[in-house]
Amino acid sequence: MTLHIVFVEPEIPPNTGNIARTCAATGTKLHLVEPLGFSIEDKALKRAGLDYWEYVDLEIHKSLKDFLEKYEGMPMYLSTTKAEKIYTDMKYEADAMFLFGKETKGLPREFINSNMEKAIRIPMSKETRLRSFNLANSANIVLFEALRQLGFPNLR
Repeated sequence: MTLHIVFVEPEIPPNTGNIARTCAATGTKLHLVEPLGFSIEDKALKRAGLDYWEYVDLEIHKSLKDFLEKYEGMPMYLSTTKAEKIYTDMKYEADAMFLFGKETKGLPREFINSNMEKAIRIPMSKETRLRSFNLANSANIVLFEALRQLGFPNLR
């Protein structure tokens, strides 16, 4: 059983470093879909991931199309503010893949529209002027709900 976090075109190194640390600590596979807004060698990325990088199961994909072709048929959930369903309303499978878009734009709108049945969102205040939560925080929120549903497999 392996859960997957997929960052599509991430732009801010510390977000990716932070989720890499979570992935290492939970046995979750991390996928990065290019183009990246930084180099994998970026100091901020390394610093945010601390000394966890050697424990991260990392896969880099040339494009969203390449990623989707490789993992066709896998259970995928799109995290987006555009979704109707709240992330806690879904029942997650053991090999679920959670896709998150770039910090400034999210996932491509046409991709969301054609997969709305698998789109999930984190509730936010109607009064807020924020567009969304921080990318790494959002990934952690969704990941830990899936881990909770699955009984925190291989975690103590």
